[in-house]
Amino acid sequence: MDERTLIVIPTYNERGNIERLIAELLHLPYPLDILVVDDNSPDGTGKIVDEIAEKEPRVKIIHREGKGGRGGATIDGFRYGLSQGEKYTYIMEMDADFSHSPVDLPKLLEKAKEYDVVIGSRYLPGSKIVNWGPMRTIFSHLANFYVKAILRIPISDYTNGYRLYRREVLASLDFDKIEEKGYIVLSELAYQIHLLGFRIGEVPTVFVNRQRGASNLTFGEIYSAFVTVLKLWWRYRGFQKKQGRK
Repeated sequence: MDERTLIVIPTYNERGNIERLIAELLHLPYPLDILVVDDNSPDGTGKIVDEIAEKEPRVKIIHREGKGGRGGATIDGFRYGLSQGEKYTYIMEMDADFSHSPVDLPKLLEKAKEYDVVIGSRYLPGSKIVNWGPMRTIFSHLANFYVKAILRIPISDYTNGYRLYRREVLASLDFDKIEEKGYIVLSELAYQIHLLGFRIGEVPTVFVNRQRGASNLTFGEIYSAFVTVLKLWWRYRGFQKKQGRK
């Protein structure tokens, strides 16, 4: 049986990117489906995907009410994937703005033969970041250093959302324990996965800063992320002991 992959793409105002991204993903020579989780985009992103889905059965969409955050949208996508039983061997997440290149997807799939979770990392030999200013670069390095110092997960990139999960990993996580909705959910998911003893691997990726549309990352999310890391460390004391690896 083919190892099928569900690609979860959270969107908010991505009409300039989503059609081309879906076309490039569907062109890849792998059995995969695409699930767009749209936060009621005012620019009509959801309508564009509706029109694609009417013609292409491999494309699905979840319409959410209002802007609920990338993390919450991704978790809704994961819940959908898990609800499909054993249809999907892998469930992955990626951004809609081409900062996560479809060209790198085969590397994640190949690495998944050895690991339970694979992260596309911006900070490995062979990785590259394109079109970032010096302040954004400094902030990203500081954020990753800070999270690693607190949570001590043995990975190089805590904040990139280009990730591939084995279905069994997501089925073992406690989504109800996750209180945040923004980008900090990436670190919280990684923390649960680490505490449960799953194997996390990384592959180098080329990360290109978005060229169409505006960034959805707000200052409020950045501030919340730094504060929440300490909350996560406190809240997950004893999590491994209570949950155990499944």
